[in-house]
Amino acid sequence: MNRLTRLFLAAAWVIAAPFASLAQQPASKNTTAEPAKAAPSSTIDNRPSEATVNEFLRHMFGWNQQLTWKVAQIKPAEDPSISEIIVVFNTPQGQQLSHLYVTPDQKYAMSGDLIPFGADPFAPARTELKAADGPVHGPRDATVTIVEFGDLQCPACKAAQPSVTKLMEEEPKARLIFQNFPLEQLHKWAMLGAKYIDCIGRQNSDTAWKFIPNVYEHQSEITEQNAQQMLKGYARDAGADPDGVAACITRPETEKRVRDSIALGEKAGVTSTPTFFIDGRKVVGLGGNAPYDVVKQMVDYAAASPAK
Repeated sequence: MNRLTRLFLAAAWVIAAPFASLAQQPASKNTTAEPAKAAPSSTIDNRPSEATVNEFLRHMFGWNQQLTWKVAQIKPAEDPSISEIIVVFNTPQGQQLSHLYVTPDQKYAMSGDLIPFGADPFAPARTELKAADGPVHGPRDATVTIVEFGDLQCPACKAAQPSVTKLMEEEPKARLIFQNFPLEQLHKWAMLGAKYIDCIGRQNSDTAWKFIPNVYEHQSEITEQNAQQMLKGYARDAGADPDGVAACITRPETEKRVRDSIALGEKAGVTSTPTFFIDGRKVVGLGGNAPYDVVKQMVDYAAASPAK
């Protein structure tokens, strides 16, 4: 899922490129967010309160009556002294996720990604992602490992899939692991889709990699109401045992594996889908924000690098 980027330059100034065109359009009278009634400065653990965040967003975006939002989560960031705030914005173009980081004194906010630093900045992610256990595509003796965190209902994941297919065709030294990261707050049948991937992948990884692009191709035809029937059909088309898969998705351990995959992604710093890790190097998107040629050069470089 593509998220809002560069929302905040500093506390008194905002760059909101995705919303610039909205300022020129007539405002809708019914879509403005309700201001919070109270705005305590912080909670006991020094995280901003939801009321404070809502008041901040109201001051920043209250002028735009076509924009509403919901504060989804307030939690410690990768650096626990910093607060990370996840906001779901509703725009005329649809829902978008934004991640906002607040300094410990709550005087400044910034958006974007916290990136690792050091002589080998991708080593921690490589270590964490050794736990990746999703369906595998590519040779076992690959010299570079790509881990994709995806969501079957995510439009950006669907848009990236042709580039993923092309990359794997052109990179014989690479293997790709798909990890479930359903965005449940945005996508109503994404968790069910994730369970299907988990269960099909446990039957056969190759079958799962037939299932995934097929679902993306028909993504717009799937609804919350028909998802069970449609996904079962695509599982059959991919060569899976549909009845075995249908039984598997109801088991508690299946949802646990999906939630473990989400937790793995969060630990690695995943905040949107699709997110790829090329031997630990984080790349958000493929084909859009991250042009195919650039990503391929990164994979070529990783494949030619000394063993890690």
